[in-house]
Amino acid sequence: MPDHVLLVMTSAPNADSARQIARALVDARLAACVNILSPCQSIYRWQGAVEEAAEVPLAIKTTAAHYTAVEAAIRLAHPYELPEIVAVPVERGLPGYLAWVAEETQPPRTED
Repeated sequence: MPDHVLLVMTSAPNADSARQIARALVDARLAACVNILSPCQSIYRWQGAVEEAAEVPLAIKTTAAHYTAVEAAIRLAHPYELPEIVAVPVERGLPGYLAWVAEETQPPRTED
């Protein structure tokens, strides 16, 4: 059975930052796919004040085995002091898609 699939969410301050985070995760095989979503407006409390900011959400498809490395890679590439990083377990999904996520997050096979 493939490793448990996770949907990890984060938000970047702009499209360039979102693209950098997405590319780093997919290039390192820590994510099979990252969807860069349409910009949104976020309203949140930060350091005692209510703030508003335009952000670009990312939906990251990975496995539970890679979560720690995904979190570290996001933190390394993310410009925020405290980025949103939340993971939601995927309880059900198209079996072929879930297997694809597991396969694409494995190291490439080498032929001897």
